[in-house]
Amino acid sequence: MTKVQVSLPEDAEDGLQAFIDDVDERLSSEEDTCQVVQDTLIDLFGDREAWERWQSGKPVSPATRVRLQGYDPCNATLEAEYYAEKDDEKFKRSKQLQWLWRQFDATPMADNVDFALRFRQMLATHLFEDAGDNLRIFKGVTFSFGHNITVGDNTVIHDDVHLDDRGKLTIGDRVSISDNVHIYSHAHDVVDQTEVRNYHTKIGDDARITYDAMVNAGNHVGENAIVGARAIVQGDVPAHHIAVGAPAKSVKVKPGFEDVAEPLEAGGERLADDREIPYDLPDDIEVFDEFGRDLGGPVNPHRTE
Repeated sequence: MTKVQVSLPEDAEDGLQAFIDDVDERLSSEEDTCQVVQDTLIDLFGDREAWERWQSGKPVSPATRVRLQGYDPCNATLEAEYYAEKDDEKFKRSKQLQWLWRQFDATPMADNVDFALRFRQMLATHLFEDAGDNLRIFKGVTFSFGHNITVGDNTVIHDDVHLDDRGKLTIGDRVSISDNVHIYSHAHDVVDQTEVRNYHTKIGDDARITYDAMVNAGNHVGENAIVGARAIVQGDVPAHHIAVGAPAKSVKVKPGFEDVAEPLEAGGERLADDREIPYDLPDDIEVFDEFGRDLGGPVNPHRTE
């Protein structure tokens, strides 16, 4: 065991927990989420006095006005807002919670590990489809939507991880995801990159995804498996396998699991096509294509309902 228990001074603990409980209670109520997010960020950034001055009709500088308006999620856009296949009703609340999550990470309090882990755990219970107990989510973790993510108990997600849930992402219990990992659940057509296919990506219980690795859409990393640093997972990693390289290849079975693990040659099988999540787009949708190209359509169009 290489870690020890750490606790905050009693006065600090009482204040921090009271703040978390207050935000949690408000997010669990019928109160408008935008209002909760706005109020929380105004106070976290110490802007209550400037906010009240502006609201009373007193003049503020253009920069101050932009800053104050920015605490309201309705005055911001996120990249996933442009995804045509998103569930508008679910994304409306997810966007507001994501805005609070991202802006919290820009405050000095985001580096207070004990407090920040508990605050993000609380937010995860409101944002994710399901969030297990004792999650440890560090700074700079981003999502596409948030509401298509399920995470089990006692899982650790380290700094600057991207969890793409444009499709669906399931992460098991006691999973360790190291810094700078990217896990995807969508892919683009090789010819027409505006065509997107969504998948269900899974990370099994007790798996470890190590530094700067990438798991591509629709692949499964089995329980107790390890994905090596900077590996690129293009096919499944069976349970108890250690996979390294680009593309990732199973090179070893974890010691003690030789009798239950599949043979090494079983690794790398690509089953993503069987895990595609179909979707339909409205006939009258107003499409935005930043490239403005006519490529004659995708090679592999997404599946429809």
